[in-house]
Amino acid sequence: MIGFLRGKLVLKAPPLLVLDVHGVGYEIEAPMTTFYDLPALGVEIMLHTHLVVREDAHSLFGFATEADRTMFRTLIKVNGVGPKLALTILSGQSAEQLHQCIHDNDTLALMRLPGVGKKTAERLVIEMRDRLPNLGETATLTPIVGNAKQEAVSALCSLGYKPLDAAKMVQGIHSEGKSCEDIIRMALQGTIR
Repeated sequence: MIGFLRGKLVLKAPPLLVLDVHGVGYEIEAPMTTFYDLPALGVEIMLHTHLVVREDAHSLFGFATEADRTMFRTLIKVNGVGPKLALTILSGQSAEQLHQCIHDNDTLALMRLPGVGKKTAERLVIEMRDRLPNLGETATLTPIVGNAKQEAVSALCSLGYKPLDAAKMVQGIHSEGKSCEDIIRMALQGTIR
């Protein structure tokens, strides 16, 4: 999987952007919340990415923050929500706003988003309630190189742990001087005992 890309911004045509990474142009679809923060063409940027592989296409999605990518990954796990709808939802609300809507059971705010009807809004609230990362984790914007604890939480989520459970697993681990792999190993050993 491609975790992030760093390169020069070559094209901005929402929802598509092209990033030149050492002579290779990556077509990336991104939510409008990411486009709002993009600099001028020719400037080097870094995007957190998520690759979706289907039988007929490989699609790369890019996000300005780790919080947006985490929310995207949580959204596409909801029954009936694919990558395109998840991108639309994140274009209409930031990860923090969406988190608040889910936390407050605010289906009316969700129904204002394009492509989200009453049933989908209710499903989002019900299915995402237990999967959401805690608000502090969502609001944290990661720099170009994330810290080892954040990377460990992300890796544990990729292994199937819920974001809240993954955050709890690494919470008590002293991470100074430890690699992401060390933190993951310690977190998994803590669950085995």
